[in-house]
Amino acid sequence: MPMLQTVLCELNVHMGCDKINDLAKRKDLFAPEAEPDYGFLMASQPRLVTAWQAYLREMPLGIRTGLRAIIHHALSTEPPTQVTFAWAPGYDWEMNVWQAPDTQTTKGGITVLLKSRYPDDDHPITGQSAASTKAIRAAKGGKSEKAAKPAAPKGGKAKGGKGKA
Repeated sequence: MPMLQTVLCELNVHMGCDKINDLAKRKDLFAPEAEPDYGFLMASQPRLVTAWQAYLREMPLGIRTGLRAIIHHALSTEPPTQVTFAWAPGYDWEMNVWQAPDTQTTKGGITVLLKSRYPDDDHPITGQSAASTKAIRAAKGGKSEKAAKPAAPKGGKAKGGKGKA
């Protein structure tokens, strides 16, 4: 989750009032035929960008395409429409979008809330986590947070302990 928070925070900076005009000049990165390259987000932290792009590949295609389309649309308006991104834990993949309309006084904005399991959580159907890709594990230095925690066996008793965990 810290990876998601860090990357989305940086994406918010680029889609906010200070940098959105510069990014709008590169809206072709998010064109319908493009597979977005988010390398511009954090050139100084390529492992995080690689992990983010791996996470996006795990995302269902409809949601990933919708996310790209929202960004492209926002960058194509005149002036560009600011977008705020957030992530929250969820059971399945979700994308909630709302848009405040423009008024005579101010430009409106779009908010995108992405929901998914924590990247290390295994999906109950596929048995794979979004972090099962090599790129996300490599971004963590090859370690998984789950590996550091001993799993409690079924029945609720911790290994080597007495009673419930």
